[in-house]
Amino acid sequence: MSSVAAGTPATHKTLWAWTVATFFGAGLGKPGPGTWGSAAAVLLWAAVAAGLHPAPALLLIILCCGIALSLLLGVPAATIVARESGREDPGFVVIDEVAGQWITLLLCPFSWKNALIGFVLFRLFDITKPFPVRRIERLPAGWGIVFDDVGAGLYAWGIASLVRLWI
Repeated sequence: MSSVAAGTPATHKTLWAWTVATFFGAGLGKPGPGTWGSAAAVLLWAAVAAGLHPAPALLLIILCCGIALSLLLGVPAATIVARESGREDPGFVVIDEVAGQWITLLLCPFSWKNALIGFVLFRLFDITKPFPVRRIERLPAGWGIVFDDVGAGLYAWGIASLVRLWI
């Protein structure tokens, strides 16, 4: 029986998986690694939006590519890191927060006010996990780790979109 199967962390770390899963180390921030992962996602979105000044359609394409990459790489990375760390859902895995936070920002015009609204709403839904988000956590390995935050991101996206209509 391997040490991981016995619940003991493995000594080997798959570099690409740990880099992706921790979103280049953002998940190692204390306290609240999920908040650090979300903040890193918002700051990267803001850097692209404010720094490059892309047209709204191009910003949407860039964001969709980021979401797709975070999901395509995030599920296997989260699976590997969970196995290598000996934890079912390691808090330092934050690629799920990145994906969920970027989903929250879909179709959002760049402004710091919109960034803050999206950040707060995503963290609220990620922490509270309203139905059926909590159930999504039950999916196996990286699927459950990542896709519960996709659900939280969809909740936050919907509410943030409504809030932007009124402010």
